[in-house]
Amino acid sequence: MPENTFLAFDYGTKRTGVASGNVLTRSATPQPTLVAEGDARFPLIAARLKEWQPDALVVGVPFHPDGAPHENTERARKFARQLRGRFGLPVHEVDERYSTTEALAAGAKDADAASACIILEQYLRSLP
Repeated sequence: MPENTFLAFDYGTKRTGVASGNVLTRSATPQPTLVAEGDARFPLIAARLKEWQPDALVVGVPFHPDGAPHENTERARKFARQLRGRFGLPVHEVDERYSTTEALAAGAKDADAASACIILEQYLRSLP
């Protein structure tokens, strides 16, 4: 099945930014940030998936500036695996170094949602 529509996540332990987008426009739109910890976030994600019906998901995976992983790298990868397992959709991981810095520099009111947009647009730009 072709992947045309996406939901992207900027994973955080307390807040998870969300953005929607598609290959036609190659742009992303911020969605309300999820404020939940641990497994409490999954019913909220399920509701978003029902609303948006994406073909695939994109998760930002953070790294140190030199590309080395850190503790949040594994947390984000675990979150991606959980999404794959719970919802059965393809999940693409994107290096999200600097996405929050970029979102804040752009004056984002919701840096988490803005970061999710940056992550998704980066992914969409990488497609052929």
